[in-house]
Amino acid sequence: MKRICAVFLALISPALAQQPGYAERPEVRAFIRELVERHGFIERELLAMFARVQRTEPVLQAVQAPAERRPWEEYRATFLSERRIADGVAFWSANRKALERAQRQYGVPPEYVVAILGVETFYGRNTGRWRVVDALTTLAFDYPPRAPFFRDQLENYLLLVRDGGIDVFSVRGSYAGAIGIPQFMPGSTRRFAVDFNDDGVIDLRRSAADAIGSVANFLKQHGWEPGGEVALEARVTGDAYRAYTGGLEAKNALAELIRAGVQPLGKDLPGEARAALVELETPERPSEYRIGFKNFYVITRYNRSAYYAAAVNDLAKALREAQSAGK
Repeated sequence: MKRICAVFLALISPALAQQPGYAERPEVRAFIRELVERHGFIERELLAMFARVQRTEPVLQAVQAPAERRPWEEYRATFLSERRIADGVAFWSANRKALERAQRQYGVPPEYVVAILGVETFYGRNTGRWRVVDALTTLAFDYPPRAPFFRDQLENYLLLVRDGGIDVFSVRGSYAGAIGIPQFMPGSTRRFAVDFNDDGVIDLRRSAADAIGSVANFLKQHGWEPGGEVALEARVTGDAYRAYTGGLEAKNALAELIRAGVQPLGKDLPGEARAALVELETPERPSEYRIGFKNFYVITRYNRSAYYAAAVNDLAKALREAQSAGK
């Protein structure tokens, strides 16, 4: 008898453990009431929508193991492959006019826009397979460490699709809810996306021109310095330099880093230039070091990772070299 009861409980326990659907959860209903009050949504429509939203377990698994946690050498190799460089040059050639106009308008060189699109989605090839409303709802209500951020993004997403007349269930993106060729979060889409091909519609999912203009605008709005250096490779000696690792913002004078044992490689810059010392770690191998300037920090506003900004910078340089060699 005890064995039968144990088997029965094992069979029904998954169902008992399941949470109610999102539309039934008090915190979701409170969120809905906020949207109704702040933005004039219709409560019954949001309740019907959340009743269809699905909790997505792989999203929760992915957000806890981002790519940036891999060793630097492995992470970099993903984005500096021959194919990604060759396809980046092809994308550059196909969208030359839009890239040149973006540089004139926003001050961002083409190779950095192309590199970001290359790292984000392989130039639009991999834009994500998750329904954005499912991913954002899952993270907003079932991932406590960043729930406020994802609730804000969910709110922005619902405004975005309402204003654009888009089916809320039709948009697919990354596990984190990023959308389109440049993988903008909904909040960034509403603030920084632009209609760069002048067709009257902002379309980051299908328009390379809109993606290009939007990335350049994002970087400009975050303080990109036209003509400014992004990063230099560096060697370190002694131990004093260790006091300067760990930050991304360019706070220290380059001369101060040099006095601490940091040797810039490849270019001489004025000692008063502001910079950060960035350590890129690979287990069982010596770390690589970069001196990151203001524009390096700006790239980290796109993705708050030194690995990400360093990979974008390395890919941008490789693209510029390959593009110049092909002329």
